[in-house]
Amino acid sequence: MARKARADTMPFLEHLGELRTRIIRSAIAILAGLAIALNFTDRIMKFVRRPFDVAAPGQKLVFLTPTEAFWVYMKVALIAGLILAMPVILYQIWAFISPGLHTHEKRYAVPFVLIGSTFFLFGAAFALFVVIPFAMRFLVSFPGPDLAPMISIGSYVDFVLKFTLAFGAVFELPVVITILARLGVVTPKMLSKNRKYAILVNFILAAVLTPTPDIFNQTLMAGPLCLLYELGIISARIFGRRPERVEKRVEQPSET
Repeated sequence: MARKARADTMPFLEHLGELRTRIIRSAIAILAGLAIALNFTDRIMKFVRRPFDVAAPGQKLVFLTPTEAFWVYMKVALIAGLILAMPVILYQIWAFISPGLHTHEKRYAVPFVLIGSTFFLFGAAFALFVVIPFAMRFLVSFPGPDLAPMISIGSYVDFVLKFTLAFGAVFELPVVITILARLGVVTPKMLSKNRKYAILVNFILAAVLTPTPDIFNQTLMAGPLCLLYELGIISARIFGRRPERVEKRVEQPSET
């Protein structure tokens, strides 16, 4: 309780100093991940190009400026470094918010980091192995045989990375819901009551983020989002903050 009282009375500038420290440590972790990823950029690029190679066999990606290919490789290495540094980043986020939590709530730090990292990787893998291959086949074959694709490596990699990061982020939904439930911001009853609105928002979000207008690719994103929302409700029921129970005093009839 003393630590929580300290967090409540912590000056604003001290909060900013703590935030700066967490950001610097996260940046150092990303740089370390970048240094590791640079050694495997060629292998990563072959993996990233695979959906295009399958969708447009015999075609090659092109670069339109002398520096485009170089910066694309650096961008891929940076994103790979970000993924490698994700456990450290999630821990820094938890360390920043943990002073405002009770002592018994802080024991969830390690599960938060591990589960959050796992869900991010699941989302990224789902995008790379399911969504992007379907989207590429649709987009490349849509114009018909009269047009041949000539896609720059920069635009293609941006396409892949945006969806990989987007799906990795949205797969964190159960973790976010659980944290909000622990903080008392949301309750399982509230989440269940607003389920229909959440489904609507999920499909709107999928329509905005997916690259193709067909309902199939939109469902590939909206479907997992709805499942993750339900998983978040279950997690909120298990790990959410328990409401304080009010003990009712039962008056005993007086003896006369």
